[in-house]
Amino acid sequence: MMTVNETDLTYALALETSSDIGSAALGLAGKVVDSVTLSGPRRHAAEFLPAIADLCSRRSVSPQALRTVFVSRGPGSFTGLRIGVTVARMLGFAGGVRVVTVPTLDVIAQNALDVPDRPSRLAVMVDAKRHHVYAALFAYRGDRYETMAQPEEVAPEGFLNEHGGTGGAVVGDGASLHADAIHAAGWTVLPESLFRPRAETVFSLGAELEAAGSFTDYRSLVPTYIRPPEAEEKWRQRNQP
Repeated sequence: MMTVNETDLTYALALETSSDIGSAALGLAGKVVDSVTLSGPRRHAAEFLPAIADLCSRRSVSPQALRTVFVSRGPGSFTGLRIGVTVARMLGFAGGVRVVTVPTLDVIAQNALDVPDRPSRLAVMVDAKRHHVYAALFAYRGDRYETMAQPEEVAPEGFLNEHGGTGGAVVGDGASLHADAIHAAGWTVLPESLFRPRAETVFSLGAELEAAGSFTDYRSLVPTYIRPPEAEEKWRQRNQP
């Protein structure tokens, strides 16, 4: 009986760089086989490419064996998102790897599945500076959290009051920064261990999108910023007629 050498199979790579601590996951046949997390906050520029190389080396996976790259597209850290998107584009240009983008707030939302008493309504909030957050609303349906309101840049208390009621929960790094406003609106904050997006979840959501044929042309791939980067905003202000 013929056996298949693991090195002859095609792999998928998941990239998560939207938060302070980046991570990557390698998977085969729709399942994660290995993953890596950077050593600390804001280490993307120094460690991300070496971490991916080490991850592939541990499994003897060559660039030619990569079939698809799943990349967390934002919103989140401007610098981090650019690094993840750049790596995905490089893989597309160099090896013809197909690209699937995964919304970052969807990735964070699935962390709430780890809570024993899963909230029926969930808000994901990521710090957007200036006392604002990038926020989206999710509902627990079946075995996952599904988007009910698309991401937007908002004041956290205004977002929660708009969606009303009590009994909802909030997750994401914006939750700890605005805990008082969240509690005042009658919502709870989930444990901080659930705030960070995970490359393993990028992989699982990306695999579903891949199966549905949802690909992005790497040549036009850009992060989801919602708000322009601060440097771009300053340039526009200086160059207004």
